[in-house]
Amino acid sequence: MVDIRKESLIVWLIGRVNATHFGNCFALKIAGGFRMSPRSMRTASIVMLFVGTTLRAQTDLRALSSDPSLVTGGDVLVELKTALAHPKVTLNSIDISDRFRSTSQGTFVGLVDGLHLGHNDLRSGRAILDLIDYPIEGPVFSGPRQQPFLCETEHFRLPDGSMLGKPLDENCSAKTVIQYVYLPTSSVEFKPLTDVRQLPPDMSTTTTLTGDSVNFIVRVETGTMDRGIYQNAILYDPSTEPPPTPFHPPKGWNQKLVALEGSGCPGGWYVQGSALGTSILDRQRLAQGYALFSNTLNHSGNSCNAILAAEATAMGKEHFIETFGTPAWTISIGGSGGAYTSLQIADAFPGLFDGVMIRSTFPDALSIALAGLDAHLLIHAFRSNPSLALGEDQQVKIGGYQSIGAMVDMANQAQRTDPVPQREDITSYMSAVWKDIVPQELRYSPDKNPTGARPTIFDVARNVYGVNPHTGFALRTFDNVGVQYGLVAFNRGIITPDQFLDLNERIGGVDADSNYTQERTSGDVDAILRAYQSGLILSGGGGLSAIPIIDDGSSKESGGYHYGWYHFALRERLAQANGNADNMVLWRNTTTPAASQDLLDHWITAWKADKRPGSPREALLKNKPSSGQNGCYHDSKFIPDELVFQDKASSCEKLYPVYSNTRHEADGPLAANVLKCQLKPIALSDYQVPLTPKQQDRLKTIFREGVCDYSRLGINQVPLVTWPSFGPSPKHLVYEVPNSQ
Repeated sequence: MVDIRKESLIVWLIGRVNATHFGNCFALKIAGGFRMSPRSMRTASIVMLFVGTTLRAQTDLRALSSDPSLVTGGDVLVELKTALAHPKVTLNSIDISDRFRSTSQGTFVGLVDGLHLGHNDLRSGRAILDLIDYPIEGPVFSGPRQQPFLCETEHFRLPDGSMLGKPLDENCSAKTVIQYVYLPTSSVEFKPLTDVRQLPPDMSTTTTLTGDSVNFIVRVETGTMDRGIYQNAILYDPSTEPPPTPFHPPKGWNQKLVALEGSGCPGGWYVQGSALGTSILDRQRLAQGYALFSNTLNHSGNSCNAILAAEATAMGKEHFIETFGTPAWTISIGGSGGAYTSLQIADAFPGLFDGVMIRSTFPDALSIALAGLDAHLLIHAFRSNPSLALGEDQQVKIGGYQSIGAMVDMANQAQRTDPVPQREDITSYMSAVWKDIVPQELRYSPDKNPTGARPTIFDVARNVYGVNPHTGFALRTFDNVGVQYGLVAFNRGIITPDQFLDLNERIGGVDADSNYTQERTSGDVDAILRAYQSGLILSGGGGLSAIPIIDDGSSKESGGYHYGWYHFALRERLAQANGNADNMVLWRNTTTPAASQDLLDHWITAWKADKRPGSPREALLKNKPSSGQNGCYHDSKFIPDELVFQDKASSCEKLYPVYSNTRHEADGPLAANVLKCQLKPIALSDYQVPLTPKQQDRLKTIFREGVCDYSRLGINQVPLVTWPSFGPSPKHLVYEVPNSQ
C-alpha cells in the first residue's frame, strides 16, 4: 500500500524544488531543515528525475517567420515552448539564450540571426530545430535563376522622389532604405517627413480599427530580395516610439497584413521591374492600421511566373515578421494579373495567405493564353477560309464570346505565347512583347538570334515546364488534339454538318514559335503534368480549400478579355476540388471594395477565433457571415442570387449576362482545366444532327485518334503538390531542370 504521509511528503518536496537546467542535467536543491528517510529520498529522486525528463520532453522549438527548411537572409523568428524558467538555447553549439524573451507563461520568442547558408542546428534541451538558410537573393524553391535578367534599381522611385540607386552586384541588390511620409491635414497625398525630431504643423492623425489614435506617419522600407525590389509600409511614429521589433511592434499597427499584387503579364519576363504593380501607400488601409508589403516580382507585368512570385512573397512576409512580429492574419488583394497571383500563391503555398480579395479575375495566366490560342485559331480559320461560309452570328456561337470583337480581343492574348517579333496577324495583335529596357541583342528572333531570350509564358517558367533539349525552348502545354470546335453550335443546328467538318478539318494548330500549322498541336505530357503539380494551372484544392475568397465578379463582355466566364471557371475548380465552393463569395457589379474588405475582415476574425474541433475548412464555413451571399448589385441594391452559369432564370444573369468561350463551346468543362483530353472513339449518338455515311467517314478521318472525352480527367491531370520546389530546396521537389539545359 502507498504511504499517504510519504506521498504527501513527495508532493511537498516537489513544490519546494528549484530545478536549474545545466545542459542536459538538473541540479536539485532541497529546502533545508527537513529530514527524510533513505527510502523517501530515493523515491523523491525518482520523482524528480521524472519531472526533469518531462520538462525536457515538453520543450518545443518552432519557426514563426518561415518554414524552418526555407529560411532566407540569415535570420529567423523562433518560438520556444518550455516549462523552464531560464531555458538554454544554442545555435550551432553557441549559447544564444539571451536572444529569447518571455512573451507569456511557458513561451519564449527570439530573433535568431547569424545563420550560415545551409543547415543550422538550433537546440534547447532535447528539442532540435534544423534551420536551412538560403541567400536573400534566392533562389529557394523557384529553380535556377532566369537569364538574362535586367536590373532596374536605379529607376525605382522612393517615397521622397529620389531613386533607389545603382545595383550593387549582378543579383540586382541595392541598399536598404527607410523613409517616412506623413499625411497633411489639407491633402490626400502623402508628403516626405524630412525631420523626425520635429513634426510639421500640418500633421494629421488617424484612428485605426483597434481604436488607437496616432499621427498619420508611415514608415516605408525599400530594399531587394529574390532579385526583386520589395517595400513594406506601416504606421509608425519615429518621434515618440522606440525602433520597431517583433517584441515591440508599432502602436498603429492593427496586427493585420496585406500583400499587394500587381497586374498584367505580356512583357513580364527577364526584368527586375522599376515599380510595384500598385502603390504601397494605400491611404485608406494604412489609415485603418493595416501593414502592407509587395515586391516588383509580385507584379506579373514584371514577372509572369507564379512560382517566383510566391518565393518573393514568402521572403517578404518572413522579413516583415522578423521586423515587426507575427500578424494575426495575412490577406492578398489584386485584380486581373493580381487576382491570379493571389489565387495561385494562396493555393500552391498554403499558410502564406489567410484570405484573398480579387477582381477582374482569372484563375491563372496559363488559362488566358490557352483560351487565347483557341480563339486565335478560330479567327484565323474564319478569315483564311472564306469557303467555310460561316456568317458572323455562326462564328460568334462557335467562339462563345459576345461578339466577333470580343473574340478578337481574346484571340490577341495568344501573344503571350508568341516569341516571333513583328508578326502580322489579326487586328491589334502584338507578338513578342518586351519591356523597353531589354536590348534587341538579347531578344529571340528565329532568323537573327535563334538562341535569344524568348518572351512567352512558357519560357519564363521553363523551370516548371522543362526544356526541349534539341531547341532550348520551353516545353508547351497547349493541346487541341480531339477538340471538336463548334460542337455545341452543331448540335443546336446553328451550323451545318459540312460547316462543322470543314472547320475541324482546317482549324490546325501552332508550333513552338506560335506559327500556324496544318496539324493540330499536341501538348507535352510532362509539361502538362508539372503544370498541374505546380499550380500553374490552378487547382483550388490546396490552400484555397480552407480560406475565404471574395471575388468582385464584374466583367466587360463586349471586349478587353476580362470576361465573366473566368469567375465561374474559378468557382467550378473549387467545387471540383472540395465538393462545393462555399468558401467563395461572388458578387457581380460590385461598386466599392469596402464591402468586400469588411466581409473578409469579419469572416477571418471569427474563423480564427473558433477553437472548436473540426477541420480548418469546417471552421471556415461555420463562421461565414450572413452577408456572404452570392449575388449582384444593381442601382446600389444587392440582389441575392446563386449565380448559376448562364442561367436564364437568374435575375443577375438577365442584368449582367455572361458569355462562354471556345473550348466550352466544344463541349469542354466550365472549369477550363483539362489541358490535354483523354480520347474516345467517335460515337454517332453524341451528335444531335444526323450525318450521312460520307460525312461520317470525314469525321473519322479528321479525328483518327478519337475525340475528347470530357467525362474523364485529362491526361496527367494530377493533384497539386503544395509548396512545390524546382530547386534548390529538396523539400517537395517536383522537378529540376537538367544542368545541360
